[in-house]
Amino acid sequence: MEGFSNLDFQQLATPSYVVSLELLEKNLRILADVERKSNAQILLALKGFSMYSTFPLVKKYLGGTTSSGIHEALLAREYFGGQIHVYNPAFEKSEVAQLAEFAHTIVFNSQKQIEKFADVARACAKAAGNNLEIGLRVNPEYAEVETAIYNPCASGSRLGALRESLDDTVIEQVDMLHFHALCEQNSDVLERVLERFESKFGDFLSRVTSVNFGGGHHITKPDYEVERLIKIIKDFYARHPNIQKVYLEPGEAVALNTGVFVARVLEVVENGTKIAILDCSATCHMPDVLEMPYRPTIIGADLPNKKAYTYSLAGRSCLAGDRIGDYSFDAPLNEGDILVFTDMAHYTMVKTTTFNGVNLPDIATWNDSLRKLEIIKKFGYADFKSRL
Repeated sequence: MEGFSNLDFQQLATPSYVVSLELLEKNLRILADVERKSNAQILLALKGFSMYSTFPLVKKYLGGTTSSGIHEALLAREYFGGQIHVYNPAFEKSEVAQLAEFAHTIVFNSQKQIEKFADVARACAKAAGNNLEIGLRVNPEYAEVETAIYNPCASGSRLGALRESLDDTVIEQVDMLHFHALCEQNSDVLERVLERFESKFGDFLSRVTSVNFGGGHHITKPDYEVERLIKIIKDFYARHPNIQKVYLEPGEAVALNTGVFVARVLEVVENGTKIAILDCSATCHMPDVLEMPYRPTIIGADLPNKKAYTYSLAGRSCLAGDRIGDYSFDAPLNEGDILVFTDMAHYTMVKTTTFNGVNLPDIATWNDSLRKLEIIKKFGYADFKSRL
């Protein structure tokens, strides 16, 4: 497997997340090339990937981060630096005052939030000597996201202001417009979303200096149309000469296909089918398996009944639905066997829980060329206790 050909998975403590620094850098080079050719700025979305031990590498290529609240922003200030953008559906005044001291941009979710907090933010920023931008997230009322839980533009969404909810006075306090309507999608979808955004908010566009195209851009996926994205951004600049900067904020694209999750078979039981209980948990360690739903790929495994031996893979929590899925293998699974799940860096570590007291996985990095494994963090009882 690319990025891990020299790693002996049998020697790892399990469960473990392992991120390939070489594959991460490969993605970062692609993103930096998009920046260079399009004159956009790409921000790391910490909601998808907050593994701060990798930030020294990431910030060689990307100039900033975007956060979903105060704690991610504080992490960015401490370990990343550069531009710090922050959005939240509803801020508290104390958060705004603190963020205004160091954030580059605070993006508010409604006219009411702008009216309550824009002056507070500017005053706190001025006192701290910080040149703060005020942003407004808007809802273009168009998305092609199929899974409802991830569709930010679905009917009844709380994310972003509708055009009909805004009057012309609010734009006087806004430097940036922000929209987010994609989820793991290609640049053709962005093109259609952008058309709707410009149609609904064209009167505001001439009165701001920057626009954030949000996240969900699958830029580092092999079939992504990178050149089309670059053209879309260039054409947008040409149509709106007042716009000084376009931002994109992918999280998944930064860490896509860079990490694996390694688990071990604890027991094999039968109840109408063969069930392999692993030392990990879908609900605790890979919740997208239950939420999306998402079926992770396992090295050497296939769909049920494609290979000789089929098993239902289950986690070790008491949740009845703690099931990863059904997979088939060339040989029977036995206690102690190692399973390696691919593409398990983004939206994994940031979503883990200690439900049932299930321990959190180790976090590690791997350099295949140097054959260097570094255990970044191990967890135990104190981590479970400290959260309660």
